[in-house]
Amino acid sequence: MKEAVLYEKLKNEKVRCNLCPHHCVVERGKRGICGVRENRGGTLYSLVYEKAIADHVDPIEKKPFFHFLPGSLAFSIATVGCNFRCSFCQNYDISQFPKEKSEIIGKALSPERIVSSAKQNKCKSISYTYTEPTVFFEYAYETAKIATREGIKNNFVTNGYISKETLKLISPYLDAADVDLKSFKEEFYKKMCGARLQPVLDNLKLMKEMGIWVEVTTLIISTLNDSDDELEEIANFIFSLGKETPWHLSRFYPHYKLTDLPPTPVETLHRAREIGKKAGLNYVYSGNVPGDEGENTFCPNCGEVVISRYGFQTVENRLKQGKCQDCGAKIAGIGM
Repeated sequence: MKEAVLYEKLKNEKVRCNLCPHHCVVERGKRGICGVRENRGGTLYSLVYEKAIADHVDPIEKKPFFHFLPGSLAFSIATVGCNFRCSFCQNYDISQFPKEKSEIIGKALSPERIVSSAKQNKCKSISYTYTEPTVFFEYAYETAKIATREGIKNNFVTNGYISKETLKLISPYLDAADVDLKSFKEEFYKKMCGARLQPVLDNLKLMKEMGIWVEVTTLIISTLNDSDDELEEIANFIFSLGKETPWHLSRFYPHYKLTDLPPTPVETLHRAREIGKKAGLNYVYSGNVPGDEGENTFCPNCGEVVISRYGFQTVENRLKQGKCQDCGAKIAGIGM
């Protein structure tokens, strides 16, 4: 255990956690919504510090990041727990484990060891991913500080449900974030995720203001968030962040508690991609469809392919010092 950051002590040994917009008030002996932060005698503790449920070497494209160190490896870590309860979660077995089993599992893995392993595996970055990095913030924060000193970059794959205080604390060590923008409807967030939309939108704006490289991912689910109107709203919002902001459109497959809907038709992803391009976005991608044209990066100036991909693998990178070889236009991103 490790004493939590960003909480306040209240009367009667209650505490308020300020790590995310839930701002849970936790009574003695109880845990917050994430299931991994517990009030013990009026002190809030993280139960997952140095308890990794997953540690893998992944291609950075798997996150997905297409404009952050393309073609590189990322050392990926996670603990159990999440501050969402998405009915379609692909990693529900670990994200919801503390809530469904009331247990904390994971192997001992120190921040120093994570950074050492990243270096040994020639990883250019560390990804805090699979579950929600906000809920294992103390662990991610200490690791990110060490990684930064060692010249390794850090990225969050996140639902964006982070308090402003938490984001400001990690910002000096956070190079990039892939944020799930799951819908543009408050009702969707409330019913399907147990959260609110506005904090996610606010944090996307704040990340851009802080200079964190941002990519946005939307899982397209038939009948729930695939209407032209909603896709246009999402695309226009992302454009407001900057037309260079990549938008990843992922194909839904039935999973966890959402098994009564079919896989998203590929044609829906193509329609969404056209909506994104029409809104003025420079980089719009199709996900979970290996071999689709939408996996490639096109030069927004001349239209030529500058990075071709298949699945999570880079097939060819035609960039030269971050520029299109055909017309010399700069391609946005970090380490392009």
